[in-house]
Amino acid sequence: MSAADTPLRTAAASRRGRTRSRTWLAAVPLLAFIALIFGVPLLVILGGTFSRGGTFSTANLTDSVHGAYLTALTGSVKLSALVAVLGAVLGTFLAQAVVTSRFRALREAILTASGVLSNFGGVPLAFAWIATLGNSGVITSALGLGDRGWSLYNFWGLALVYLYFSIPLMVVVVVPALDGLRPQWREAAQNNGAGAWQFWRYVGIPVLAPTLLGGVVLLFGGAFAAYATAKAMVGASVPLVTLQIDAALSGNVLIGHENVALALSLDMIVVAGLVMAVYLPLQRRSARWLR
Repeated sequence: MSAADTPLRTAAASRRGRTRSRTWLAAVPLLAFIALIFGVPLLVILGGTFSRGGTFSTANLTDSVHGAYLTALTGSVKLSALVAVLGAVLGTFLAQAVVTSRFRALREAILTASGVLSNFGGVPLAFAWIATLGNSGVITSALGLGDRGWSLYNFWGLALVYLYFSIPLMVVVVVPALDGLRPQWREAAQNNGAGAWQFWRYVGIPVLAPTLLGGVVLLFGGAFAAYATAKAMVGASVPLVTLQIDAALSGNVLIGHENVALALSLDMIVVAGLVMAVYLPLQRRSARWLR
């Protein structure tokens, strides 16, 4: 490198430094907004969790993993795990049917419907199911399901309702991955004498595994954090951690134990953090395979 090149390299480095500085300055409003929206509530939760009677204490956190609170946390985990596994299996089969369909209009219709239904939840979803399969629902009355012991207002009924938005969400997640399976891979497998089962066992499923597992984790997180649908449907008849938090914030707790709701919220944050810690690496690995 000649002496004449040195000033040019210095000027280029200076310009890159100024560009990075301007980039950080442009991101300051967004970072401030994130700190305000997420940071302040987190500080409030931490402060309330470790405070009882005006002094530092871990009693709230201890109470949140015992008794009825532990039952609710366990119930949420069981419900979310069931919904995640069933939603992932059924959603994957539906997505495969969509991808292999020769009717483009049908594919577009299902994908559009999946995008809408995956975001359909809360009280409107609960009302729709109550009107359809509740004790006086249209289908319940027409088929006499109430006389056969059918009830929507229990663990399995709530799982069915959660699957209504979980299966479409899995379709939205897994269709791009199925589209990413290159035809050359299947042709190479067939040229080497592999059948359809062998292709999926040794090629398709290993490639799709990160996306499938990531979808399971995503469905688990969505069901675990759901609140309004369960509140409108089952109330306190099904123990869930979100409903316990609602009861605590509404004052339906022992005097002096109001901050247990914040401790339960912290428990949920920890679970959500573990979920995302698993989900994001799986998605990055899948993206490398499907480029």
